[in-house]
Amino acid sequence: MSRTAPARRAGRTAAVGAACAAVLALLAAVPAQADATGRGGHAPAWAPKDTGAPDVRFRGLAAVGRDTAWLAGTRGTVLRTTDGGASWRNVSPPGAADLQFRDVEAFDARHAVVLAIGEGEASRVYRTADGGTTWTESFRNTDARAFYDCLAFFDRRHGLAVSDPVDGRFRILSTGDGGRSWTVLPDAGMPPALPGEAGFAASGQCLVSAGPRDVWLATGGAARARVLHSADRGRTWTVTDAPIPAGDPARGVFALAFRDRGHGLAVGGDYRADQPSPSAAATTGDAGRTWRPAGTPPPAYRSGVAWLPHSRTAALAVGPTGTDLTTDAGRTWRTLDTGSYDTVDCAPDHGCWAAGEQGRVARLER
Repeated sequence: MSRTAPARRAGRTAAVGAACAAVLALLAAVPAQADATGRGGHAPAWAPKDTGAPDVRFRGLAAVGRDTAWLAGTRGTVLRTTDGGASWRNVSPPGAADLQFRDVEAFDARHAVVLAIGEGEASRVYRTADGGTTWTESFRNTDARAFYDCLAFFDRRHGLAVSDPVDGRFRILSTGDGGRSWTVLPDAGMPPALPGEAGFAASGQCLVSAGPRDVWLATGGAARARVLHSADRGRTWTVTDAPIPAGDPARGVFALAFRDRGHGLAVGGDYRADQPSPSAAATTGDAGRTWRPAGTPPPAYRSGVAWLPHSRTAALAVGPTGTDLTTDAGRTWRTLDTGSYDTVDCAPDHGCWAAGEQGRVARLER
């Protein structure tokens, strides 16, 4: 006899809960000295995947699942795997070798949107609906004052891209058709930018969404690091200071992650290798209206952060000097790995990926 729909839902919920609990228990057991190959323990650790692209730095990453992920990087490079990283297909848009891809948003193995950064026409958006076999350039920036940093989507149709300030305010680009077309939103609802304030195109996570309408923007480079929040898909914004190192063009909030519209994490610091980054993580429980510094932050600058799927308390942060884990919703962090990664992303099926310099890509595995 088949189960009723409520029983099936309850079964799925129980299975997800059990899987999440098992992952958290294993992660909590990772020794501090364990490296990317898992030496030092049998708990999950980063397992490197050979991309065959050692001359590319991947700051754009979209985890569709344990089997499927997309990468976007330097030299106009876009890669895709559908077999868990055992092989990678080069699906780079033609004629893009001079572009710097810094963000990719993928909806499945066939549909993805990538962002190239830079001043003027170097900032572009491409879209594919056939796994990268063909691409359409759907936006090319023609304003020499604009410099686009990050993408974020609310669903398969609605998304935003953000540019550094133009005429004293951050510029927001909007799509309602899955990235086929883009429109610059009016800036009347955007608070004025601080002198020197900008977004960091370091991990594709300076602009993030949660739910159908909420989006957050991370900033740095000014006297204060700030986080802006919109609850209407980018038309009006509020802004709050974040307790992350600031006061220099190399400092600020580099990445955000929200597990729902209320609870978020911020990481950043000073990206210069010879500079310390104390208090490089913060948390919010009220949609970003207020931020609290982590009691035990990561030991150095971090450029990417992601919640573990189906968890209210666990997340990963990555940067050039290592990966850190929190199991208490960002209040304390401890180092899991000392490998260099720029960005991290997790899919609902517990497929967590990280990517960075010298073609480095890894999946979290036992």
